Amino acid sequence: MDLLALTDFNLVARHGGFGKAARATGRPKATLSRRVGDLESSLDLRLFERGARNLKLTEEGRALFERTGALLAELDETAAAIASGGQRPKGGLRISAPMLFSQTAMGRIAAGFALEYPEVRLEVTTEDRHVDMIEEGYDLVIRVNPDPDESLVGRAFLRDRLVVVASPHLPRTTGGSGVPGVARGAGERQTWHVKTQDGRSTIKIEPVLSLSTLIMVRDAVRAGVGAARLPISLVAHDLADGTLVNWGDIDAPEIALWTLYPSRRLLSPRVSAFLDFLKQAFPNGTPDELAAYIGR
Repeated sequence: MDLLALTDFNLVARHGGFGKAARATGRPKATLSRRVGDLESSLDLRLFERGARNLKLTEEGRALFERTGALLAELDETAAAIASGGQRPKGGLRISAPMLFSQTAMGRIAAGFALEYPEVRLEVTTEDRHVDMIEEGYDLVIRVNPDPDESLVGRAFLRDRLVVVASPHLPRTTGGSGVPGVARGAGERQTWHVKTQDGRSTIKIEPVLSLSTLIMVRDAVRAGVGAARLPISLVAHDLADGTLVNWGDIDAPEIALWTLYPSRRLLSPRVSAFLDFLKQAFPNGTPDELAAYIGR
């Protein structure tokens, strides 16, 4: 595919017509028209519907514009950064992050990043669902234990683990019946398998509350209503103060937070800067470092 032709196609699509693109860029209208025509011929596709007074992208043209516009912008930024000897990042940066990390740490991280890189317009959305980075226009996503995806690359920047915690006044055994438990959602297991210094054991629970967020679960446990499974970073200060006690680590793989971005996309200066900022915030990626962000 001719990169110059693709660039001219994006100019015409962005400005909504050959004449408008020519006036905005100083490029000859005839050159833009010829280049777009050559691109259509090479792809054997019609990219624009040409009316008497207006120009409209076809379905194929819109798909090509959505998928290549960001790539060409990143190429321009990379070239400019190299030519200037390392220009400071600027422009838009869209990030999708999971709810708990957003509620506990992302506000301070975003504010610190904005202060250090004032020319970057940072937008963070909070959602636990799987997002399509290309279709939805995200530059970076943060996910918990993501499934392998050949279209994405990244790294784990934080690690955590689940523990069972409760008020020190809550008995761990109740004569064979389950102990009161605070569940996240309606599908919480009735038996928790834990590891302690004395070995492995099980805790049978009787859910007394079902709450939709881990912050709500933590607050309920603090009130003494029952035991719960929570990330240790979220209750580290409570455990240190003795207001909660640890009944054991959940016998399961650790929790890992990953930063992910498309493998076929050049790593833009904005994304690189944010990854470096996360590394500075969590140099070792430990639960204690996240707990320091969460506060009391």
